[in-house]
Amino acid sequence: MKIRLAVCLFLATAPLWARSHNRSAKQENISDPGYVYALTAANRFLHAWQTGDVEAGMVLLGDRVRRSQSADRLEQFFANATDRAFEIERGRGHHGRYSFTVVLVTSAGSHVTRRSSEIILVDAGKNDWVVDKLP
Repeated sequence: MKIRLAVCLFLATAPLWARSHNRSAKQENISDPGYVYALTAANRFLHAWQTGDVEAGMVLLGDRVRRSQSADRLEQFFANATDRAFEIERGRGHHGRYSFTVVLVTSAGSHVTRRSSEIILVDAGKNDWVVDKLP
């Protein structure tokens, strides 16, 4: 009788503990289609940085960044584009504004530098996303 009771209790509680192990501890549900546009814009901007394409990068800058940075500073950000790479992590945010943790990787000879930062993108309207904070 005790064994039968133990089996019944085990089977009754098994779905509860099994379900709790299947979920990760704080999974964000990104269902906003704008997330895709924001991630695409971040990738295009960072690719412009990687290749030193000032024109392509400037087009993706929002007004706030343009006003807060001098033209020389922005050109310097894109200058010396040799042996560069970047990594983008999963974004976080909400409708109209997303931030992505990025790692900017540069190489000078045999020395590789990794700099962790963040890029923020905002919806400028009609799914046109612009950089609101430089990495």
